[in-house]
Amino acid sequence: MAEAVTIARPYAVAAFRLAKENNALAAWSDMLGFAAAVAADAQMRAYIDDPKVASGDLERVFLSVCGGKLNAPGTNLVKLLVEYGRMSILPDIASAFEDLKAEDEGVLEAEITAATQPSDTEVKTLVKKLQAKFGKKIEASVKVDPEIIGGIKIVVGDTVIDASVRGQLQELAYTLKG
Repeated sequence: MAEAVTIARPYAVAAFRLAKENNALAAWSDMLGFAAAVAADAQMRAYIDDPKVASGDLERVFLSVCGGKLNAPGTNLVKLLVEYGRMSILPDIASAFEDLKAEDEGVLEAEITAATQPSDTEVKTLVKKLQAKFGKKIEASVKVDPEIIGGIKIVVGDTVIDASVRGQLQELAYTLKG
């Protein structure tokens, strides 16, 4: 949902700047992760989305569920999100915060998709090549998708490297259609 991500980004940037100023990136990461998990819970999500629930009640219930896991600025963020009816984007805020944190730390996430499970050696070799290409530390997750037929597809941020058989066949079909 691109709209939620667009709305969440300014909140994440503000939280990131505050955390960076106070040398509390890890604490904010934990706090936002916990609050996002609470907000993503099916029962809490139903409560958040219920138009009959007053904002004061939502704030009280959410903060009581979070207990002492939120510091004062974290509590203020929740209050602000409740006030503007944006509690549902809390998981998107946490995700955007983690992206900013990873970027600040010089870490990029790579999603490697292969037709069959690659060996650990193959993944390590690929990660080393990606680190050389992007000049940053790479944290890779491997996914197996037999539908790509063969080869590999890598997504690092906005960069997609598609060396899969399926991707080549689609490109060939597009070229032939003309």
